[in-house]
Amino acid sequence: MQGQCDALRFGIVNDSAAATADPTTADGPREVRYEVREHVATLTLDARERMNTISPVMLNDISDLLLRADRDADVRCIVLTGSGRAFCAGLDLQAQQAGPKGGLGSLGGGDGSFTGEFDLRSAPPVVLHNIDTPTVCALNGGAAGYGLDLALGCDIRIAAENAKLNSGFAKRGILPESGGTWLLPRMVGYAKAAEIVFTGRTLTAAEALELGLVNQVVSAEEFPKRTEELAGEIAANAPLAVRAIKRMMRAAETETFEQNVHHVFLQLLPLLRTADFAEGVAAFMEKRDPEFQGR
Repeated sequence: MQGQCDALRFGIVNDSAAATADPTTADGPREVRYEVREHVATLTLDARERMNTISPVMLNDISDLLLRADRDADVRCIVLTGSGRAFCAGLDLQAQQAGPKGGLGSLGGGDGSFTGEFDLRSAPPVVLHNIDTPTVCALNGGAAGYGLDLALGCDIRIAAENAKLNSGFAKRGILPESGGTWLLPRMVGYAKAAEIVFTGRTLTAAEALELGLVNQVVSAEEFPKRTEELAGEIAANAPLAVRAIKRMMRAAETETFEQNVHHVFLQLLPLLRTADFAEGVAAFMEKRDPEFQGR
């Protein structure tokens, strides 16, 4: 699943110059909408007629657009959400069966061109884990299977009160191939993660909040506004510092305390030379809001 970052067939930047772009392409309707406003990039899974289940094309486009946002110096936060009543109900089984064999998410065996190896570097869960831009999953509705793992792969999750989380892999005869076996035990502990994935039980938004799987649960009416406010709070901070913080928190998952402290110090030195650091100090002394430039 090689990403094609320079050939984004389904991406759309809804800024002032492209806000009314054609919702179709020569290849058909767009399945992932892309919008940048106020330093926040929003990726919206837009196949509501099938509850945003992920086709092979959508799988590639999610990675492409995440990488596009991460490389955009104007983007300080990424929001991943869905259209309609679901966030993502997992893989599009029909499309995966009909698609190329041997790739991540393929439900059939390899065809004659399959080498027996996977290239996971551009798979959405790996991309989500590796990018430095902070990510917020806005769970507008249900998240199941691959969709649940995508949500867990984001840094922060905010859920509408009607959202539900379901790890249904065991009920389909497979395992969480999209990061769940690594993410879930780290979030809720081994025993609780085992209970969730072994049973395939559906969690309500309130249960997910109690377990710490989501950060906030809000009413459907408040959901869009609160998501915008949360992303805006992140984007208002010094972007280079936020990216460095994310890198160090991610590194800490596999480093000793001493290794991480040393690593943090090496990240701190270049930040002390930035205009944003000077602006942050000046704003604090002058008792005003800082205006960061990302340099």
